[in-house]
Amino acid sequence: MALNPEFVGRAYPPGPAYLVGREKVREFATAIGDDNPVFHDPAAAAALGYTDVVAPPTFAVMIAMKASGVVVQDPELGLDYTRVVHGEQRFEYARPIVAGDELVVSVSIEAIRSMAGNDMVTTRGDVSTVAGEHVVTTTSLLVSRAPEAE
Repeated sequence: MALNPEFVGRAYPPGPAYLVGREKVREFATAIGDDNPVFHDPAAAAALGYTDVVAPPTFAVMIAMKASGVVVQDPELGLDYTRVVHGEQRFEYARPIVAGDELVVSVSIEAIRSMAGNDMVTTRGDVSTVAGEHVVTTTSLLVSRAPEAE
């Protein structure tokens, strides 16, 4: 089923706030194999002027992907999530994410298109602190693969 093109521009309200934990940052950095001390050691982060450990740049994907669930679960959009692959991800930072940040994400649909029978939806996540400070904008491309010919 083709995606509903009328959804371009649709915005979804922020979901619950996400509190960035020091151990989550450390676990993420370890999982991606990054041993940069600023991601693990509060003293190393403090030496660079941060209040706590800094999250690796791709950490924002965890928060943004969870928030984009409102898009993929919207039945009116027509996205078959069983056929979805993650096509692309971009980040534009205003400042790094730091342990202790309490973040919310507002998600919107930037584009919908079809190519070779595949449906593609581009979402934007504006990540801010609960106080309203912009932290990062994420852009994600989801591809719903065309059904295989029988």
